Amino acid sequence: MNANEIYNELLNAYGKPRWWSDDAFTVMFQAVLVQNTAWSSVEKTCEPFKDKLSPKFIASLSDEELQKLIAPCGFYKSKARTIKLLVKWFEKYNYSVQETQKVPLQTLRNELLSLKGIGAETADVILVYALYQPSFIIDAYTRRFLSRLGFDFEDDEKIRIFFENNLPKDARIYGYFHWLILDHCISVCRKTPLCGECKMNRECKSLIHFGSK
Repeated sequence: MNANEIYNELLNAYGKPRWWSDDAFTVMFQAVLVQNTAWSSVEKTCEPFKDKLSPKFIASLSDEELQKLIAPCGFYKSKARTIKLLVKWFEKYNYSVQETQKVPLQTLRNELLSLKGIGAETADVILVYALYQPSFIIDAYTRRFLSRLGFDFEDDEKIRIFFENNLPKDARIYGYFHWLILDHCISVCRKTPLCGECKMNRECKSLIHFGSK
């Protein structure tokens, strides 16, 4: 299967998924908070101030105030530092998604990766869901899913080429695809998978290993 065929299989199985958020800074903020913590903790943490969450609001807080605000998500000192750096970076573009879209994708990605605390996965989440740039998101779920389908990529760059060479350069498709893989791996393709419930078990190369064939 190529990337487009996998996307269509997942789309047919699960339907179009939700988008992360229509507010760019909410995506940026939560993309840092969710590192090494549960999504439920992020939602619970953001709930009390979700209506005033903005880069200017975060910039107005002292380091200690921000750390206290995000403490339930863990690693609050390092995450607060990263969030502050991200706010300063976004300020360079006048907090405007439209301004960032005047800049080449690779330039934006390199700038994000230069911020302490932002790795490849977080940078690509921000590019896709906040800035609407087509930079495919690769995480542990994606690697596991592809491995079980029988793919053997030597590194993440080869995975990126596999997706980006077979899909339209469309951030919406990249975002939906990532979310479909996430939903599939959380609900069915777990560490110990539920192969009998899998909508893609005809394509899976791991059924023998898991005793389902």
